[in-house]
Order: sequence, then C-alpha cells, then structure tokens
Amino acid sequence: MPDQPNGYSSIFQQDRISIGLVLPARETNSPDIDFQQQLEAARLADSLGFAAVWVRDVPLNGPWYPENFGHPDPFVMLGAIAAATSRISIGTAATVLTLRHPLHVAKAAISLDHLSGGRFVLGLGSGDRREEFVAFGKDSEDRRDLFRDNWQVLSSAIERPLQIQTDSISGHPGFEMRPPPFSDIPMIAIGSAGQSLNWIARNASGWATYHRPPEVQRDRHALWRQAVSNSADGAFRSFSVAIRIELTEKPFMPAEPIDLGYRVGSRQLPEVIEALRANGVHHLMLNLLPNGDDPSSQLEALAHDVLPSFA
Repeated sequence: MPDQPNGYSSIFQQDRISIGLVLPARETNSPDIDFQQQLEAARLADSLGFAAVWVRDVPLNGPWYPENFGHPDPFVMLGAIAAATSRISIGTAATVLTLRHPLHVAKAAISLDHLSGGRFVLGLGSGDRREEFVAFGKDSEDRRDLFRDNWQVLSSAIERPLQIQTDSISGHPGFEMRPPPFSDIPMIAIGSAGQSLNWIARNASGWATYHRPPEVQRDRHALWRQAVSNSADGAFRSFSVAIRIELTEKPFMPAEPIDLGYRVGSRQLPEVIEALRANGVHHLMLNLLPNGDDPSSQLEALAHDVLPSFA
C-alpha cells in the first residue's frame, strides 16, 4: 500500500472524525437537480471548512430505484468541483466498479488527481441493482468476482504506469497509462462489495459503510479493526460512515432515528457525531435530506454549530 496523499490524510486521522458532504444537495424532493447549485454547495463547503465533498454514481433511474431524482456523472461533476475549489478533498461515493471498465476509471481518477492537486479519493462499490446490470449487459450474480478482478486492474493502473501486453499486433510493445498519477490515489471500499473484511483491509486504504444503530456499528468497527490487524499488519485503515441527516428548524431538537440516519437539530448533532467518533468512525459522509431550506443555509448552520467541535 503506497503512502497516502494529502487528500487522504486531511480526511482520515486516527482518533479524530472529519465531516464531508454528499451531493446532490437539494431543498425539496423535486426530481430535478440544479447543477449550478451543486457547484455552489461545493464551493461553500470548501470555504466553511468541510473536509470532503462526495458525489455518488447512479447510472440509471427506474421504478425499481428508491429515489426519483437523477444524479450527475461523478467524474464530470468532480472535475467541475476540482476547478472551483482549492482545499477540500473530493471523492466518489461510490463509483460502480462492476459497470465501468477499470481502465476508464483509472484514466478518470488520474485526471481528477491532477486537476485537484492530489485531493482526490476514489471510493468504489460493486452496485446491487439487478436492473442496472441487465442494462449494461452484466449479470449481477457475477458482481463479487467482477469487483475483485476490476479492482486489481484499476489498482495496477493508478499505482504505476501500466504495461498492457498484447499478442494481437505482432511486435507491438504494449500500452501505457499516461500521464502517470499526480500522487498516490487512495482507493476505499464503500460497502462490502461481496468481499471479506480481510480482503478489504489488505487491498483498500479504508472501508465505508452505511449508518446503523450505535451498538451494531460498534460491533462492525470491532470486526474491521480485527481485519486490519489480521491483514494489514495493524497499519492505519480508515473507517467511514455514510449517514442521512434531516436538520430540523429547532436547533436543540434531540436526535430521532430515521432510515439510515437521524432527524436532529444542528445544536444536538455534535452529540451524535461524538458518539460515532468514540465508536471509531474517522469520517462522516453527510447526506443532507431536503427540508425546505436552501442547502447553503444548512451548510452554514453546520459550520456554525457542528464543525468547531471537531476542528
């Protein structure tokens, strides 16, 4: 595992927790996404001191998908964000590695690494919607092997110039992935992708999972630390949690559990985050649910009421 760049170390540190924003950020449940609003949210998150901004990879929508709004292409969106920001780390959460050719992912990752000056973190998942696999001519039952095989090719391509040998053209020396990466691009697994935690600890810079009740998350972190001890010689491997947060108009409202997160006032959110930090979480990926307020207002409330506690 190569040394980690600033994009990684600025997000993930032992015994500390950092806070990132997951896009898209929306005011209402409208199916439309305002692309310029996403750029403005990223710029504001950068200026307010958020650690990272993440963009999801949702290739297709349909009646089988729980959200009715569309998502921007993560690499295109992050390219615009990289050019519009200067400090904040940027990442995919998560690129569906089973539905993209790993060499295309490598080229996009290297490009974002250069555009951002080493601020890029590559989050990777296997996908789990059968309908998308059918649309891309893949079998969802193969996603475990596809993920592992594509990870190996991708990892080789971004860790060093990749020589692809071929016998199809006599005497051809092969191909290289150029330009080489600007820095060591960290690859983190988001979800299990059908792999064991030992495999993830051995091959990834970190693991991200969805929010679960505190007692369940505590057990999951213990399993992760054991996997790191078993398979990574005890080296630091980050543990992140993606959480849905519905901010209420009452800042002191105590946290109420919702699906994969909490409904909570901004002044009470630090208590939730501190409990997560105590459970071993290094980074929180905030998915702010629409509550009628402009996303910028929500980010400013978080910057005032939450970020100072974890600076």
